[in-house]
Amino acid sequence: MKTAIYPGTFDPMTNGHLDMVQRAVNCCDRLVVGVARSTPKNVWFSLEERVALVKTATASLPTVEVVPFEGLLVEFARELGALFLIRGVRAFSDFEYELQMALINRKLAPDVETLFLMPAEEFSYISSSRVREIAALGGNVGPYVTPEIEEALKRKIEERRETRDTPRRSAAGG
Repeated sequence: MKTAIYPGTFDPMTNGHLDMVQRAVNCCDRLVVGVARSTPKNVWFSLEERVALVKTATASLPTVEVVPFEGLLVEFARELGALFLIRGVRAFSDFEYELQMALINRKLAPDVETLFLMPAEEFSYISSSRVREIAALGGNVGPYVTPEIEEALKRKIEERRETRDTPRRSAAGG
């Protein structure tokens, strides 16, 4: 059984990510969507929330598993017996970064190959950070995410607004 991993933070999963998953399932027998725990990115959703949202978005794809992971991606790949890492490339700037990562991963794990896939043209400009920005500014994110993720974004914005608007007491009790 050929296993591939499509890793990311998926904060949130976009229709572009989902397009990549749908393309990647044709390249392997088992696709693991690896949801990264630690990330230098400023994430909105907790790991548990991100895993749940990705599971919901990929529920109709029987060969897809969603698994959180921490640490080096190639070590995660070895744990799962994965032969391939799936990476999406939207633009030349993505390719430069992804090529560097692929070369480092090849040094760390020569037995794990990186496959680059391009999303469908209509998804080539979508990113999680742009979706979060549009949502935060009150824009319509419906064209970029599943309905469940759109609702989760609305709830998250409301939570963030409530947290921001909650008065805080100082350490001196004032």
